[in-house]
Amino acid sequence: MSENKTVVITGANRGIGLELARHYAGAGCAVIGVCRSPSDELSEVADRVIDGVDVTTENGINTLKTALEGEQIDLLINNAGLLQDEQLGSIDFDSIRTQMEINAYAPLRVAQALVSQIPSGGKIANITSRMGSIADNDSGGRYGYRASKAALNAFGKSLAVDLKPKGIAVAQLHPGYVKTRMVNFGGLITPEEAAKGLAERIGQLDLENSGSFWHSNGEELPW
Repeated sequence: MSENKTVVITGANRGIGLELARHYAGAGCAVIGVCRSPSDELSEVADRVIDGVDVTTENGINTLKTALEGEQIDLLINNAGLLQDEQLGSIDFDSIRTQMEINAYAPLRVAQALVSQIPSGGKIANITSRMGSIADNDSGGRYGYRASKAALNAFGKSLAVDLKPKGIAVAQLHPGYVKTRMVNFGGLITPEEAAKGLAERIGQLDLENSGSFWHSNGEELPW
């Protein structure tokens, strides 16, 4: 993403979202960080912070849309997410519903609300997970997370088809197993490494490969 472009990132106050904000700010982009709770780290790198936004609610989406009114968005990164665990025999269906709201429905809500502000040549990057791959599931469990990320992948693919005539490309991107609070910092790569790989994939995203499901290392993942 070149200088003077505007990048909007949800869940930007920490972890991968924060590192993506740092990356694009360092590249000369105008970064708008969206979050429920602000952080000093985000305020230091973002041109604007829109906090108090719950992207799972109509009120939150309306707040975001009002705050961004008139703003051209060259890159939208749907990064906000939630990982919880469920075990067969004691599944918490409220937990599954919450993950669906945050991981799947919210990115679609945000995309629908802001797509009119994304120009031809603009991009949407949905931060998903390889755990949303049905073909790649050989360990079971994580019912809500897997299902919500699979749903996000399906939404992203449809967005790619629907938005191609408008010149907008869409990708589903797995960051890797990243050392963030979401996994109790037990990952294999740092948020900085993940952000670098994600930015490379976003840079390679165009209308020809729109709709793809990629690992941040460049591997194309199975559905």
